[in-house]
Amino acid sequence: MASLWRDLLFGFRLLGKNKGFTLTAILALALGIGPNTAIFSVIYATLFAPMPYPHADQLVMVWSKIQGHHNGVAAGDYLDWVHQNKSFQGLYAWSGFSANLAGEEEPEQVHGTQATPGWLGTEVRPMLGRDFLPEEAQVGRDHVVILRHKVWVKHFGGDHNIIGKQIRINGEQYTVVGVMPPGQQDRMPDDLIVPLAFKPDQINHDFHWLLVLGRLKGGVTVAQAQADMDAVTKHIGEVYPQDKGWGAFVEPLRNDFVPKERIASLWLMMGSVGFVLLIACANVANLLLARGTARQREIAVRASLGASRGRLFSQLLTESLALALAGGALGVGLGWGILKAVMHYMPENTLPSEADVTLNIPVLLFTLIATVLAGVIAGCAPAWQAMRLDLNDTLKQTGRALSSGRHWLRRTLVVGEFTLALTLLAGAGLAIHSFWILTRLDLGVRTDHVLTFFLPVPDGRLTQPDQIRNFYRELLARVEAVPGVQHAMASTGLPIDGTGFGMPFNIAGRPYANPADRPAAGFQMVTPEYFDTFGIRVVRGRAIDEHDLSGGVRVAMVDENFAKRYLKGLDPLQERVVVEELVPGVQKLGPPLEWQIVGVFHNVQYGGRPDDWPIIYVPFWQSPWPSAAIAVRTGADPESMTKSIAAAVHTVDPELPLAETKTMDQIVSESHAGDRFGTVLYGSFAAVALLLAAVGIYGVIAFLVEQRTHEIGLRIALGAGRSQVLRLVLGEGMMLAGCGLVLGLGGAWLVGRALQSTLYGVTALDFGAFSAVAAVLLASALLACFIPAQRAAGVDPMLALRQE
Repeated sequence: MASLWRDLLFGFRLLGKNKGFTLTAILALALGIGPNTAIFSVIYATLFAPMPYPHADQLVMVWSKIQGHHNGVAAGDYLDWVHQNKSFQGLYAWSGFSANLAGEEEPEQVHGTQATPGWLGTEVRPMLGRDFLPEEAQVGRDHVVILRHKVWVKHFGGDHNIIGKQIRINGEQYTVVGVMPPGQQDRMPDDLIVPLAFKPDQINHDFHWLLVLGRLKGGVTVAQAQADMDAVTKHIGEVYPQDKGWGAFVEPLRNDFVPKERIASLWLMMGSVGFVLLIACANVANLLLARGTARQREIAVRASLGASRGRLFSQLLTESLALALAGGALGVGLGWGILKAVMHYMPENTLPSEADVTLNIPVLLFTLIATVLAGVIAGCAPAWQAMRLDLNDTLKQTGRALSSGRHWLRRTLVVGEFTLALTLLAGAGLAIHSFWILTRLDLGVRTDHVLTFFLPVPDGRLTQPDQIRNFYRELLARVEAVPGVQHAMASTGLPIDGTGFGMPFNIAGRPYANPADRPAAGFQMVTPEYFDTFGIRVVRGRAIDEHDLSGGVRVAMVDENFAKRYLKGLDPLQERVVVEELVPGVQKLGPPLEWQIVGVFHNVQYGGRPDDWPIIYVPFWQSPWPSAAIAVRTGADPESMTKSIAAAVHTVDPELPLAETKTMDQIVSESHAGDRFGTVLYGSFAAVALLLAAVGIYGVIAFLVEQRTHEIGLRIALGAGRSQVLRLVLGEGMMLAGCGLVLGLGGAWLVGRALQSTLYGVTALDFGAFSAVAAVLLASALLACFIPAQRAAGVDPMLALRQE
């Protein structure tokens, strides 16, 4: 240890004597270590950090399973699970809802959770007050509420005497019984929690609307719980025909809220910053090789005085470690800044609420390990080269001869840098091309001059079909009367944002023996103005119109995807689709209803990326629903009309807020947020890799020019022109870049394959993207080589020969 300490002190002294070299190397290492620190912080918090709940290893999610897919849980199934399972200490159900929280001026929409008593106990205890009591899960005794800390501070000023007070939610009085603590709990998607009390009409086996969290009994594994739930769901299917074919998934809590595609993206991002670190190491290794050339006589003298090869290797490696530690310290600071920027620009709900992304001890340990590895990787090459010196020749040589020799190792490192840079640039190029394609897709709708918002109608406010129809007819009439409004419509979903419902169906005359085998489609109720508001094109038949009323023939429209997949070779206008009735105001399905298909519309995109999920539209007036989305086409800027439209809505119901008010252009932009964020990150890291590679080739060519000054001067003295010298030097650099380009094509193809699940519309061998990044890489190499080439072309032959 004493020897190691002396070597470190000596290394730091040497670094202090050559400030230009030291600063360059430290910056290069910091550029490699900083991004690795930031991205690993995200990965650790998302995938490896322990869940912030008591005995988190016992917590599992339990999903209904249909055709191998996850689904919500019906209330009847949940209650049967509670009574029949043998593996759980407790099973807790919850569901989200929109709540109108009364304010001093006008109501504000907040997000709420209905949860069975005990659900909060799986998280943390309230900071003030208590959890729900078992009897508060009964209808009539369920008007109590627990507030999240953020809402308690924002709406109630952090009143410590709020326990026992009443607040108005959805027009009804609720008693505050608890306040949750700050921190991780405030990252939850809800603002308040109320008890989940099942009404008799909600207890059925066909409406799947619940999420279920379970806590395993001591010693019970996930596999054992899965086997138990397989037996339970099989028995339920035997008792209830509608549950035949349904099963259950039992999975650790962490797995369910981080999609596999997102996990893959995180690891791909980690791979990309790993490439940046390798490029930085190669850069520093080249700097150390150049510095080692100047220290050949020193090393030879040490060896001749008795220093062993192992001792010299240890000294040189320790010096590179000292350099790495300095770069790592700066890299931690840079990583902190990158992490702040990443978390600021990361789209909402990208990470689970449990992910606390910070530079904690495990992350700093990772950074220390990465720093040491970087020092070893960067220092091994120059140390190994120094060990191969011929002492006699080195001590005899002077001047130019001392620093001459083969430079194949430095060239190899530059080729490696360009190989890695092309691989990373190819990934960025594919991401950019994919994003470019996504932003130019046919959405199937016009997005200009459209304002959208949701009306979070409280449960129980609108329960009867005629009551719902009258409410929305009056509301749309008031909105359409606002100056500047061209069209206004109501529907249960919005393009890009989602259809609102997914329903199983079958074509009339073609029933399924097992109802669980039926395919599903997006199911949306729309008013007649829907098509004019969004400019949706009808490709066959007619659109839903004002004549499609309650009591008339039930009609439906399907999109081209539906017609192509399920009505191929048939006349869609002669077919009927069978879907269960959605009963307004309750979590219950009615009897199957037949809907006559009267039109086929051009495919409309629902979500950030297009898919071939089929869509069914039915008239809102024939299948009304209490809560709806409103879209308004305006002649002027839609945002400027928000207040006047809100005033029109409040003439119908002054307690109803406009929730999630956005233009369609904003909705489209938000749907691309994840792809945009990934593209910017990949592009940023690729830019750093490109900069490091360019600096690396610049350093090598500049060093070679310096070593060949006599040769270049002699060439000029013998008649070589400026252009010939430029070609000589540029050719050397471009040959290295070209070799890296050729070798990098294989890595680029592998990266393309790895990125396939995260990209859209590009292949693993995207010629356009690869050509563009290859051109950028070669241009950067040319620019980096041009400066030393200019210097070489300006060599004074007399001065060069006189120095010799």
